[in-house]
Amino acid sequence: MKAVRFIRTGRPAEIVDIPRPTPGPGQVVLKIAGAGVCHSDLHILDEDLGLKGPFVLGHENAGWIQALGQGVEGWKEGDPVAVYGPWGCGRCRTCQSSAENYCDNHASLGTMGGGLGADGGMAEYMLVPSARQLVALGGLDPVRAAPLSDAALTPYHAIKQALPLLTPEATVVVIGIGGLGHMAVQLLKALTPATLIAADNDPAKLDHARQLGASHALDTRDGDAAAEAIGKIAGPRGATVVLDFVGAQATVDLGARVVGRNSRLTVVGLGGGVVHYAANRPPYGCQVTVPYWGSRTELMEVISLAQDGHIRTEVETFPLEQALDVYRRLREGKIRGRAVLLP
Repeated sequence: MKAVRFIRTGRPAEIVDIPRPTPGPGQVVLKIAGAGVCHSDLHILDEDLGLKGPFVLGHENAGWIQALGQGVEGWKEGDPVAVYGPWGCGRCRTCQSSAENYCDNHASLGTMGGGLGADGGMAEYMLVPSARQLVALGGLDPVRAAPLSDAALTPYHAIKQALPLLTPEATVVVIGIGGLGHMAVQLLKALTPATLIAADNDPAKLDHARQLGASHALDTRDGDAAAEAIGKIAGPRGATVVLDFVGAQATVDLGARVVGRNSRLTVVGLGGGVVHYAANRPPYGCQVTVPYWGSRTELMEVISLAQDGHIRTEVETFPLEQALDVYRRLREGKIRGRAVLLP
């Protein structure tokens, strides 16, 4: 079968032929409908993250059950499912609470999940090591649902942690209206009454944010002007929550500059920025958080929101064979919403 494979750091991904997987006891093989293309893939390709190749890329995956291993119960062939991406040990207290994204034993596993050390979903078929990693999709289209497992789950997890602060008089700033940011805007509109400011350096993405319901859309190419505009909207209290889905130094600095006291600065993006601390900067009472992905039960909640029509992934679809061109377009910022590869 055709697959998009990571070989080693600093080398482009390759489209190769590999054997089709067969399930062992407790395992499941999926026929992949769609695999999301994430900026994290670029970090895997470019930076030494400690992940050893070769392995198939793709950590946002959905499809239909093709084959069940011995002992798997509660599922049948043909069921449409999403794959929960972060694979923990399944035994520690954190994993038992469904938060495998924070597995106590992650350092000893050798993989962070499918497409992140183990074979992922940029292939015709994918081996899922345990049926506990599957979440039913019901009537959702698996192609459109694939990005829910990261592009929606990751901001949902970050927003859910901040919900107590997002009261009607609060202001929340979303920096970066890409794959995760465009979902964050919809989630905030669905879950909170806070005033929502979208911020990006791409006018097309700001237009997208307005279409999704952002109260304000601000250009960040001039950081001073953006900070001043946010300050005028937020008032003397400052921004209550900042969600930075870029994580570059300029965006981290902008977030630290505009949050107020008793606030939350959440850095999700992996752009290499550093949060610098000084007295009252970030302001007193500000929590700085670095969330990672989300729990299995939160993925169920995200899928429920999509089933009820509260959120909708904006996807561009491409044949699997165009994966290398899609990665080029992603580097150049030319993907609207989320790219999804179709085997």
